[in-house]
Amino acid sequence: MLDQLEHVVLKEGLPEYVVQEAKAVTIRLFHLGLITGLLQTQEYAAAYELASVRRGAATSQQAEARVKFLLNRQATLKRTPPPFIQAVLDEWNLRRPIGGRAVMIRQLQFLEELAQQPNVTLQVAPLHLGEDRPFVHPVNLLTMTNGKMLGYTESHKTGFLERDAQILSAWARDYDRLQVESLSRAGSLELIRAVRKEFESHAAP
Repeated sequence: MLDQLEHVVLKEGLPEYVVQEAKAVTIRLFHLGLITGLLQTQEYAAAYELASVRRGAATSQQAEARVKFLLNRQATLKRTPPPFIQAVLDEWNLRRPIGGRAVMIRQLQFLEELAQQPNVTLQVAPLHLGEDRPFVHPVNLLTMTNGKMLGYTESHKTGFLERDAQILSAWARDYDRLQVESLSRAGSLELIRAVRKEFESHAAP
């Protein structure tokens, strides 16, 4: 099954990364275009994958396998002890209507629930950061039990697990800068709630 996922369903580099992610003590996340997979609801993930089927970029079987893989991957959030999660969410990711209003309302509620957990820090990078946002690609940074750092990023077609210490140091500095420039935990939760209420308001009769 894993061999099939590596060669048919997932981006190159992602299976290798996920193995390391499951062992990390700290996971720092930043994604562009949509909410990062580790924080997605099943409905949100399924809606996104279904769009690939409609475009002819994937079969329904591949889409289902990707969603199943994601749900299995999310088990790392429930392990004992759980990893410490730091996620910076681009504001546009909160507002992009994946799956329609009902799906987005539940997804935003899920983020609100995650934000209450002691091992999770969610921040929002506001739109007004503009060109000062340091990343133009998604970036994940892992800290392992021995203190070693690993990174992962993706292009449109492929993913890459980064091990070079100098590159990872630069990524970590940029990530620290992104966190400083982003909204506080409280301010981020307030914005997530506000966007959810906007979806609820527009969904009302």
